[in-house]
Amino acid sequence: MTSRRPKLILTNDDGIAAPGLFSLWRALADHADVTIIAPALDESGKGLSITTLRPLHITQVPWTDTGTNTTPAYQVDGTPVDCIKLALQILVSDPPDMIVSGINRGSNAGRNVLYSGTVGGVIEGALRNIPGIAFSCDFDAPQFARAEPFIFPLVHYLMEHPLATGSLLNVTFPGQNGPIRGIRMAEQGQSYWRGIPEKRVHPSGHSYYWLGGDQHDHDEHPESDVELLRQGYLTAVPLRVHQLTDREHLQNHKAHFEEWFAPFFLDRHPEQ
Repeated sequence: MTSRRPKLILTNDDGIAAPGLFSLWRALADHADVTIIAPALDESGKGLSITTLRPLHITQVPWTDTGTNTTPAYQVDGTPVDCIKLALQILVSDPPDMIVSGINRGSNAGRNVLYSGTVGGVIEGALRNIPGIAFSCDFDAPQFARAEPFIFPLVHYLMEHPLATGSLLNVTFPGQNGPIRGIRMAEQGQSYWRGIPEKRVHPSGHSYYWLGGDQHDHDEHPESDVELLRQGYLTAVPLRVHQLTDREHLQNHKAHFEEWFAPFFLDRHPEQ
């Protein structure tokens, strides 16, 4: 069993002042050497987006600490991925053992994971072979304190039993007010938050749209995170971003695809 204190970078997409980030820090600060770097404002739904059309600013901020821990904390006027890029290249001298993100207000179960800036920050680390965990809560008014006891045990487990290179763990806490029934390693579900543009009229007369939406449900596999969350389980889904190729499709369609397009190139280069 590892006795060394792990070095962790904490981030989120709800912003540096979000209660979920404070709960994440509170659950880990006594067990790890923590550096916090998070967006200055709410950057929810930014996924893997980065800022390239304006400069970025890093500002060190005071961090509430009622114990003996001294935690360096920084805010960035950019996205979660911006935060991790700056953290790894500017703020920390050595790569961390893990990137831990959250606790997100709202679920990253199902295909919502593709929109999540909370997950995006951890993916940025996974692309650099740094493991990570993204935490989210499956309810509108999350009681983050209920999630805190599970956070370090999950980090500790991943330290002792690492994921494959280029992978991360997507952890979601259930929304029921009752006790958490247990923890299940699950597969990522299919449901997602579907955007429905709502047309509104500005006082000046022009129209604009507010991207609202609702949950677009699917018939879920019984071992999916979406279904297990409904039953009151905490879910943990291993996601791998190291290899994005659909290898089955590549194997089954490569020859036909290339054969079908070959005449286009013969017409343009008859000498071949």
